[in-house]
This record gives sequence, structure tokens and C-alpha cells, in this order.
Amino acid sequence: MSRLGKMPVHIPDGVNVILKDNMISVKGPKGELIRNFPEKVAVKIEDKKIIVDRNDDTKTSNMNQGLLRSLINNMVIGVTQGYMKELILEAREYKAQMEGTSLKLSLGFSHPVIMKAPEGIKFEAPEEKRVVISGRDKELVGQVTANIKKLRKWEPYVSKGIKFKGEKVRKKERKTGV
Repeated sequence: MSRLGKMPVHIPDGVNVILKDNMISVKGPKGELIRNFPEKVAVKIEDKKIIVDRNDDTKTSNMNQGLLRSLINNMVIGVTQGYMKELILEAREYKAQMEGTSLKLSLGFSHPVIMKAPEGIKFEAPEEKRVVISGRDKELVGQVTANIKKLRKWEPYVSKGIKFKGEKVRKKERKTGV
């Protein structure tokens, strides 16, 4: 049995969980998240706790049990607290600005890159070298952050690019002449 899958997910006050067929819906102060789950696992609600159990003893149902428990826990945290990631633009010419709900990035290209915020995501640019991405869906926040970071990958020889706040990046030494 999955060690993580055995642990129950506690439902905080103000969060409503609905189970229908193979679908779970979690509604809270920050919004609603819906997810389908495989038939190899069973989900029950008992005493303000969500319990994920498997229907058989196969390896895939064991993996699905732990995965689904983590996904449901992320949903509960997302609708109560939300998720946030912060990026740092590290170069003299890199800038970030807000244009309505869109994010305008000047990254050294011949044109600015304008990113529209998907449903459930909020961009902020408190400083011109900092971008904050927040939302209730952990997967979506991570994917949008990765898409922005992919625009200018970290260059270890010049020490410039886009990195996470607090990320330790190594500066490599350039080749020296003969």
C-alpha cells in the first residue's frame, strides 16, 4: 500500500468537496477545482477527511492511490491558500511590465513578448526585474512559470537569463586564450 496514499486529506472549514462517479470537485474561498480520477481507486469522505483507497492490489492502483491523494491535497490547498511562484529577470536590459492583465516582457528580442494570463492565473510585476505568478491550480501555475522561464534560459557563462527567486545558479568560467 502506498505510504502517502494511506494518509487522509483534512478538509478545512469553508471548503466544500463533492464526489460524483469518477470526479471530485473542491470548492473554497479562492474558487473551484475539478478533477477526474481512474476507476482503480476509490475516494470517500468521512469525518471532514478525504480517504483515497485502491480497489485491487496491482502496482498501477498503488501508484494511482498516492498520486491522487497528492493531487487532492494540492486542490484543497489551492482553493484555500493558493500557489505563488516568483521569477527574477537577471540582465541589465530585461524588464517586466503589466499591461492590464497581460505581462509585457522585454528580453532582448527585437520585439516585446506579451503573455496573456490564462483563466485562474494572475500576473504581478512589483519591480521591473521581478514577476510573481499566482493562482489556485498548482499544475497551471508551474506550467505558466516554466513557459516564461523557457523564453530566456539561464546562461551560465554570462550569468543572465530568467531564474526562480532563491535559485542557486552557478557561474562557469569562460575559455581562456592559449
